[in-house]
Amino acid sequence: MKIFRADYVFPISADPIKDGVITVDDVGKIIAVSDQIPAGADAVPVEQLNGIITPGFVNTHCHVELSHLHGKIPESGGLVEFIKGIQQLRNSDPKEIEAAAIKADNDMYENGIVAVGDISNSNVTIPVKAKSKLYYHTFVETFGFTPERADAVFNNALDLAAQFKPQSCSVTPHAPYSVSKELFKLIKKYSDANPNKNLISIHNQECEDENKFYRYKLGSFNDLYAHFGIDISYFKPQARNSLQSVIPLLTSKQDILMVHNTCTNLKDIYFIKRFDRRIHWCFCPNANLYIENSLPKIDLFLNQGFNITLGTDSLASNNKLCILSEMRTLQQKFPSLSTEILLQWATINGATYLGIDKEKGTLERGKTPGLNLITGLDNMTITPDTKVRRLI
Repeated sequence: MKIFRADYVFPISADPIKDGVITVDDVGKIIAVSDQIPAGADAVPVEQLNGIITPGFVNTHCHVELSHLHGKIPESGGLVEFIKGIQQLRNSDPKEIEAAAIKADNDMYENGIVAVGDISNSNVTIPVKAKSKLYYHTFVETFGFTPERADAVFNNALDLAAQFKPQSCSVTPHAPYSVSKELFKLIKKYSDANPNKNLISIHNQECEDENKFYRYKLGSFNDLYAHFGIDISYFKPQARNSLQSVIPLLTSKQDILMVHNTCTNLKDIYFIKRFDRRIHWCFCPNANLYIENSLPKIDLFLNQGFNITLGTDSLASNNKLCILSEMRTLQQKFPSLSTEILLQWATINGATYLGIDKEKGTLERGKTPGLNLITGLDNMTITPDTKVRRLI
């Protein structure tokens, strides 16, 4: 048994507890959360801490297999140039890729992350995840913008997903600009046939040119397709944003995470509300700044009734895999966001999306959510000096 007392304990499922006490057993399962030492535990030493105790963080969007690209792609080059850089550099020595993935996994653990929604395009991270202390759900990502490739791309994704099993995994589309309508339909058919067993995650509206391409077939994505030798003569402009174009193609039987949302507007949000889709949002602000030097209009998403989560994206587009760092950026850029709200996004909201909220996300008796100590707050506001230390 271990007992921790801190300035505040944030259960997330209840109001913060001043001078809070949390008691866990030797495997990290919570025995009690209160403002008192549990009865019968008087002989157990209490670790007195300055700061706040929170549940472990949930990172709903990462690309661990791209960790070897840390610092290799220039900042602020825009999404199209970033994609070109990824495709040019991603294939490397498998040992180098695996070593970087192992380090990234360990760094996330040290940064207080307990669960990860991770994008994979290969099997390189299977052994890393099998040995990890973190919970992983792997999204096997599909790319295929030409209709005639839809069947082959989808079948290859099913084969890769089979390699990940029995680890938690699902088959998912990459983004509106990289998945044909035919491929979307195959994923939807598969998802509809397996209710609640094929979690969906899709990159959404990372730059304005994505919307421009879908509305008018203009902008830098035309150069991207030409660069990769992809014939897009079949594609007709949709006269509406990319999100509005693909939402009808997505399943209503699975939870869907819309990731990045840098250029999502209020009309897009209202459009979603017209459809029976189980939409969640994920923000990765440091990656948005790294790639496009832009941020989502966060205020538009508040009080809309949607579940909001946080992600780190990859080390190709970020300097660290740290949810606290994402929270810091959001609070600096959007001061109205309280630390309490950001902690909900960083814990229970991510756990709810990943379907692990019975074990993670809140400090409640019987759960094993992990414990983080956050220090260096200024009147409960995150500062440059704020740090996270994993306790359990």
